[in-house]
Parts: sequence; structure tokens; C-alpha cells
Amino acid sequence: MSENIETNEKSDGSFDPLIGHPKRKAILAVMCLSLIVIVLDSSILNVALPTISRSLNATDQELLWFIDSYTLIFAGLLLSAGTIGDKYGRRRLLQIGLVIFGIASVIAAFAQTSEQLIIGRGLMGIGGAAIMPSTLSIITNVFPPKERGRAIGIWAGFAGVGVAVGPIAGGFLIEHFWWGSIFFVNIPIAIFAVGANQILVPESKSLKSEKIDYVGAILSIIALTSLLYAIIFGTDEGFFQTHIIVAGTLALISLTSFFIWESRSSHPMLQLKFFKDKRFSAGTTSITLIFFAMFAMSFLITQYLQSVLGFTPLESGVRFIPFALAMIITAPSSAKVVSKIGTKFTVVTGLSIVLIALISMTTLRYDDSYINVVWMMILMSIGMGLTMAPSTSAIMNSLPRDKAGIGSAMNDTTRMFGGALGLAISGSVFASIYNDRLKKTPAIQDLRLVLDNEGIAKSQQTLLENNLTSSIGRAIGTADALKRPELIPDIALRNKIASFPQDIRDNVANTIITSAQKAFVQGMHLGLWVSVGAILIAIIVALRWLPKSSLADDQLAK
Repeated sequence: MSENIETNEKSDGSFDPLIGHPKRKAILAVMCLSLIVIVLDSSILNVALPTISRSLNATDQELLWFIDSYTLIFAGLLLSAGTIGDKYGRRRLLQIGLVIFGIASVIAAFAQTSEQLIIGRGLMGIGGAAIMPSTLSIITNVFPPKERGRAIGIWAGFAGVGVAVGPIAGGFLIEHFWWGSIFFVNIPIAIFAVGANQILVPESKSLKSEKIDYVGAILSIIALTSLLYAIIFGTDEGFFQTHIIVAGTLALISLTSFFIWESRSSHPMLQLKFFKDKRFSAGTTSITLIFFAMFAMSFLITQYLQSVLGFTPLESGVRFIPFALAMIITAPSSAKVVSKIGTKFTVVTGLSIVLIALISMTTLRYDDSYINVVWMMILMSIGMGLTMAPSTSAIMNSLPRDKAGIGSAMNDTTRMFGGALGLAISGSVFASIYNDRLKKTPAIQDLRLVLDNEGIAKSQQTLLENNLTSSIGRAIGTADALKRPELIPDIALRNKIASFPQDIRDNVANTIITSAQKAFVQGMHLGLWVSVGAILIAIIVALRWLPKSSLADDQLAK
């Protein structure tokens, strides 16, 4: 074992990496607390999306960017953050990330427009990029190889706490305060985590003095940004638009340049030789695709519970608890399953369960019940719990300990990039189908004739149709305005609508809601089928390339 792999600035001196840090369990708890601020924020935002949509008059595309502005910057900076943590100190980077995340949360809370919220979310992505790889690399540093799998399982399962607490806290805040209050939940957690990290967590970094790969970092950010831009806007507007072609070309050039640069650089941000290890390559692929499916499912099902089944934000959050509990139980237990059947078959089993859950969700109807939703959510959570921790262990066990930061960053990059792609592709497919199906709904076409007969101007009809097709949140808001004309800001239109009998307005409003809900479900189904395809690819990759065990004998010497 190399004598200069790590340095740990502790009062009681260094520790044997084969035995582990004497306070590793307390450190694990602190890392989980630091992690939860990221998970909590994402799950709170999902519950709040319908409310934010109405408050900021946001379109479906803007709703996607509320999430993607964060995940895009997060994913783009993760590799650089991992390298910085290895060089200058992982605890130091974690502390900086928590401070940035807290400050950015305040900025997002006071956003007055969609653009301002997108900027605030982007700044939060900078903080998140520093937090997440630091937590996993510190865990890898303080735990011995034989205990690492269970520790990572607990780390992954603890994210379920954020999944459970986030929607409930978000629902409560949305119902009792303004939507910006959801971001203030991050502040006390960040403050407490900073103090706990300073007291308990040892500093760790590589003794090898390596330069930061700034060129690689810039190329990776450009590649990810332009690729997601092309996917999101291309799906909505068509891939032959000039700006889409330019973005796609830029993504291809920058991504190719990144890999060429990394292969020739004397200090690469990402050593391409890592991909030669099947544990690393198959593990990153599995993580990417499972998060593709998870982010897409969470985005669609959260809106389904609120906008279709009619639950309030708080009620919707409570109904995500079974999903979170299943994750909390399954992820830490996955290490026992791995010890019995191996990494490969544990991951394949988990992916297969996720596949069954996603296919089942494509049978949900606009008038379905929560009972049909909950068992599907639990099934998907169990599958994810069996997949994420073993795949993460495969990645971390394939690398030497002095590369824990970049290994953790790669794991987190695949998570966030997969999630961003899932939202971009599945979300954009959903939005496109929702828009198309709603326009073609016979009831909506009949509504145009009614509006013509009542003398509603074409410009106002166009505005109405745009509101209906841009998002289901706007459609429901429009229906509410028909029932309560006082909500309409245009005085002339308000008076015109108010002059119609209440029963006519109610019938039109109910027609809009039912039509929008049916179109939403049709779009959701196709969005979920995209995720089914991603999981099928993941199963093939795991069967073909993932080794039976992720802990090779040579890892004990690292």
C-alpha cells in the first residue's frame, strides 16, 4: 500500500485505511446531513412546481428549467469540484459549498420572475456541485473497503429521508406561506452542517500535487449545456431549427474536444483509463440511466398527483412517504443482497423491478386512484434501492483512494446528468404530446365554436388556447378564472365572462379541466415509455459488462 496516498489532519494522527477512521460512524451521519440539503431542495421543488407555475405564470419549458438550471450547472462543475477537493481539501470544499448553497437559497426565495428563479437555481447548482462529491469522497476515505458498501448504502438510503421530508415540508409551507418559503428550509440545515463538519470531520486530500484541468472543465460545461439545450428546445420546437442545429453541433464539437484533450493532457480532469475497468464504466452507465428514469418519474407523478388526482401540495408530499421509506429500507440492505448473489445480479434485479414499475405507471388513468399509484411507487423505490448503492460501490471500488474525489464526482455527474437528460427528454416529450392532444380534443374544438358564437375576440381566444396548452397548471388556472371571473386581470374580458350564467361557465371550466387531465395522462404515458427504454439499455449493459463482484482483491492494496 502506498505510504503517501492520503493525509488526514487529525489530532490523534493518521489511521489505517484497512481499519477505518475511529469516528467513521459519526462522520457518516454528518455526511448524510450534508447530503440531505440537496435532496430536500429537489423534492420540495417538485411539490411546489404547480404552485410556482401559477404564481410566476410559467410554461412547462420554464418548469423544466427551474430544475435543469440547477442540475445542468451541478453536472458541469462536479468533475472540477472533485479534482479541487482532492487537491485542496474535501472538507474545505464541502464547507464552501454549504455556504454558497445557503446564500443562493435566499436569492431563489425572493425571485419575482421565472428568469430570476432560474438564475437562483443555477447558483444553488454551484453550491451543490461542491457538496455532493465531497460527502461521498469523505465516506470512501474514512471507511475500509469491506465496510464501504454498507456505508454507501446508508448514504444512498438517507437520501430517502430528504425525499420523504421534502414534499411534506414543501406542502406545508406552500399551504401556509408563499412559495419562496420552500427555499428557507435549506438555511438551518446548511448552518448546522457547517458546524458539525468543522467539529467532527477530518480534512483529507491527496498528497500528489496535480494541476487543475481548467480546459477540460470549460469543455465539459459547454458540452453539457449545449447538449441539454438542443434536447429540450429541439423536442419542443423541432430539431431542424437553426439554433437547435447550432447547439447540437457545439455539443458534438465540445464533447469530442473534451475526450481528445483528456486523452492527451498531463493532468486530465477525468482519466479515460478509468473506463477500461468494467466496474467503473458499467457502474456509471447504470447510475446515469436509473437517475434518468427517477427524475422523469418524479417530475411527472408529482404533477399527476396534484393536477390530475387533485391533491394539495401537502397531500401530494405525504403520498410520497411510502416511496421514501422503501428507499430508506432497501438501499442499506442492498449490501447483504450483494454478498449473497453478487453486484451484477443485484443491479439487474433492481433494474428489472424498476422496469416493471415504469410499465405499470403507463396504465394510470386520469380518473385513477392513489391506491394504484402507491404500489407502483414502492416497487420503483425498491428497484432503485437495489441498484444505486451497488452501482456506486462499483465505481468507488474501481479507483484508488487518492482519486476518491474525482470518483465521487464522476458518480455524481452521472447522477445529475442522467437526471437532467431524463427531465429534458421525457419532460419535453410529455409537453409536446400534452400540447398536441389537448388541441385536438373534440371538447376543446367545440369550445372554440362556443366562444365564436358568444362574440369572444380571436385574440382573446388565442390567449385562452395558449394558456390551456402551455401547461396543465395554466389550464386549471384558466378554468378557475371562468368559475371566478374576478381572477381575470383584463377588465373587458372579466365583465364579458361574468355576464355568462354560472352554470355555463362551470360547464366550460369542467370541460377544460377534464380535457387537460386526459391530455396530461397521454403525455405522461409517452414520457414514461422513454424511461422504460432507458432502463432496458441499463439492464443490457449490466448483464454484459458489470462484474459479479465490485470488490476485487487488488482493492485491498489501494
